[in-house]
Amino acid sequence: MENWHLWLIAAGILFIAELFTPGFVLACFGVGCLVSALFALFGLGLVAEIIVFCIASFISFLAVRPLFIRYFHRPDDTKARTNVDALVGKTGLVTMKIVPAIEQGRVNVGGEDWRGVSAEDCEIEKGERIEVTKVEGTKLFVKRISQNAGG
Repeated sequence: MENWHLWLIAAGILFIAELFTPGFVLACFGVGCLVSALFALFGLGLVAEIIVFCIASFISFLAVRPLFIRYFHRPDDTKARTNVDALVGKTGLVTMKIVPAIEQGRVNVGGEDWRGVSAEDCEIEKGERIEVTKVEGTKLFVKRISQNAGG
């Protein structure tokens, strides 16, 4: 078996292994193997092939890996919010007047009844529309989004 066969086999194994690992590190080594296989095909010696492998892998780390990371990895802030974190930004209705001085008040958000606390430290009347700004335990911190004459 010739050297270029071994380089191709190593590249294939590295690309397959990359499917199971994050970070696109093994793929960069796979690119180095492919370039080395090309040079081995032209009959360079093993030392030259190893040098080509190192250079090609290094260039792949600098050039190709950042592109893959940018297009295939999403930053954490784009993850879907779940559970109570998904309530932030939702709107609802005050069902019991929110009084900051005595920490009293109830709101209905998404069909569920929650303890409401004014995020702006002001009273919010029953029937007013609110927006959730923060969730802390079983309390929703809310702010008024419109005035409503209902009571």
